[in-house]
Amino acid sequence: MNTNRFPRRALVTAAGMLVSAMFLAAKAPESGVPAQLTVTLDTLGEGKRMPVVNREDVMVKQGKDRLKVLDWTPARGDRAGLDLFILIDDASQTSLGSQLADLRDFIKAQPATTSVGVGYMRNATVQIAQDFTTDHAEAAKALRLPVGSTGAYGSPYLSVIDLMNRWPDSSNRREVIMVTDGIDRARRGLFSRGLSTISPDVDSASAVAQRTGTIIYSIYHPGVGRLHHNFWAANNGQNGIAKLSGETGGESFFLGLQTPVSFKPYLDQIQNALENQYLLKLEVQPGKKAGLQSVTLTTEVPGVEFAAADSVWVPGVK
Repeated sequence: MNTNRFPRRALVTAAGMLVSAMFLAAKAPESGVPAQLTVTLDTLGEGKRMPVVNREDVMVKQGKDRLKVLDWTPARGDRAGLDLFILIDDASQTSLGSQLADLRDFIKAQPATTSVGVGYMRNATVQIAQDFTTDHAEAAKALRLPVGSTGAYGSPYLSVIDLMNRWPDSSNRREVIMVTDGIDRARRGLFSRGLSTISPDVDSASAVAQRTGTIIYSIYHPGVGRLHHNFWAANNGQNGIAKLSGETGGESFFLGLQTPVSFKPYLDQIQNALENQYLLKLEVQPGKKAGLQSVTLTTEVPGVEFAAADSVWVPGVK
């Protein structure tokens, strides 16, 4: 009578183990996928020497979870490739002409590993004056005075989106220096009613930049027309370019709402940033759909801070 008890127990136990294994398999985390960021290092305090930051010094978190750093390589030597685009708002005042010499000198001083492009924002698109080239003297020649007109549909944010969508495929770093007052003249109704809000296209441009790994630096220069004299429009335009630059890992430069005396101090800071960048490769958990995932970067190395995009693009589960 007792001869069948052991096989039954064994069968029940085996079934229970199978169910447990299936449950654990279902709960097991997805295998990580690689994602990449360009990270700029900056010293805390002027004139201080950049400390050495090794891979083990880099801490990346997604919420409370620490992510695995797969690679941390300085953007130098055979990894120094950079595509740098100078993007100027055609709605800028023609007083921008006094800054062109500084921009030309900046372009000519770029290393051989940097390809430079030049274009002008108008009608929510970019008119390419010079495709990416390592002939820096030729790129510098492409600079001209802005026409001082917005066109029929002037939006610096839609223009920079147009540029990023047309960017040629390359493994190089992608960076933009955008000269504009940030006013979205295509949505002038927001400002004529005195609504204190930045253009909704800022978020769209930021999302495209983070998805494509494009860092955007912005330099404020006043534009033409009545909106330049509208406090709300001018202030919100400046807030817009500051938000766009900050979220993409860049920086925005301005001196209140005044015309800058010189671009050179700003360009020197940008050059210093370009020379102190690292290529970060990390492992993240994919979601069901591809999308941006927020990450934060920190380090315990004293005297240094990181600047990087707020999010990385992560492919979905196949």
